[in-house]
Amino acid sequence: MISQFFVLSQRGDNIVFRDYRGEVQKGSPETFFRKVKFWKEDADGDAPPVFNVDGVNYFHVKVAGLLFVATTRINVSPSLVLELLQRTARVIKDYLGVLNEDSFRKNFVLVYELLDEVIDFGYAQTTSTEVLKSYVFNEPIVIESALPLGPASIFMQGTKRMPGTAITKSVVANEPGGRKREEIFVDVIEKISVTFNSSGFILTSEIDGTIQMKSYLTGNPEIRLALNEDLSIGTSDYRGSGAVILDDCNFHESVHLDSFDIDRTLSLVPPDGEFPVMNYRITQAFKPPFRINALIEETGPLKAEVTIKVRAEFNSSINANTVLVQMPLPTFTARVNFELEPGAVGHTTDFKEANKRLEWGLKKVVGGSEHTLRAKLTFSQELHGNIMKEAGPLSMTFTIPMYNSSRLQVKYLQIAKKSKAHNPYRWVRYVTQANSYVARL
Repeated sequence: MISQFFVLSQRGDNIVFRDYRGEVQKGSPETFFRKVKFWKEDADGDAPPVFNVDGVNYFHVKVAGLLFVATTRINVSPSLVLELLQRTARVIKDYLGVLNEDSFRKNFVLVYELLDEVIDFGYAQTTSTEVLKSYVFNEPIVIESALPLGPASIFMQGTKRMPGTAITKSVVANEPGGRKREEIFVDVIEKISVTFNSSGFILTSEIDGTIQMKSYLTGNPEIRLALNEDLSIGTSDYRGSGAVILDDCNFHESVHLDSFDIDRTLSLVPPDGEFPVMNYRITQAFKPPFRINALIEETGPLKAEVTIKVRAEFNSSINANTVLVQMPLPTFTARVNFELEPGAVGHTTDFKEANKRLEWGLKKVVGGSEHTLRAKLTFSQELHGNIMKEAGPLSMTFTIPMYNSSRLQVKYLQIAKKSKAHNPYRWVRYVTQANSYVARL
């Protein structure tokens, strides 16, 4: 299986290192970081998740700004090792509450104890937080996170902001005073892929969704989670107005589907830690959250102008965050002058000369609004051929809290055996993110 496991900071500092088999040289973290930092084979300069250097296979994933790396000299399944790295990161996050360099350094004894239980002589033993509770006895030193990590930090429900502890809380540590706050979080996260043609019509569209759950309930009570009653799976004949039609889906092993076919209700006893209750995929037509189009035309022998328009198609009560529009420009582009619309606030523009790419950042986009960017290009020499073939396509990334394109909803979240005196907090949140959002020129 794997020979070594280590975690590096963004600066390349070795935070955690465990050599399981002694088959790979001790200097592998330095070799790995140097290779990743100066990777030149990819146009964007990013190293692939798996590569080989001097007969050593390196596997890595980036989680919360940290690099989780495994090495081996033998030929193993890349998918297996990458999944092991992701699950190991999730287990450590369940115990520490927040993943950052400070939490690792203050809890290094606990982290090494977890690694010794998760991996033995390079072979995975268990990545279940529930199972590890019986073998790991160190208490975590809880670190306060200055900035919550991940999409959960920006969820809103009306005017009520979700508590900051939602994603920065250990599943084993108690609250101050020795009590444990009873609460459960359910996140409906959708990653959408859309391709527009040059006229703005949708060529392909797909939603990859997951219902994530993180439980801080004591006594392992049964949970009942109800979805849309008009939910259909596969090639169903039901086509009611507003029906949610999933192409396929799968469920966590703890989910019982006894009444799912009758009333679309899932029942489960949630294990400790964060886990996916359900994964689903949709390829039926849906309304995309953004319409984007770009036009590029020559304005002189060594000049051209790019016009990019972004329109938010969702309700005005919803805001999209961290919107970034990117567009590759012709190879001979030497200079770019940007023109933003009057009164534009929170917009940033940049021309990445190394890979000839235009970047337009929008800090916040209100639903129903439209934004335009004009960029005047200057070339170092004349273009030979069609300028439309030299530029594009346009791509976009974004995060939209409290919005989902599929209309899949959690209708209610019921906790069995709760006393009248103590009613646990229940949080249901939605987020939509771009997976591959592309417009052709």
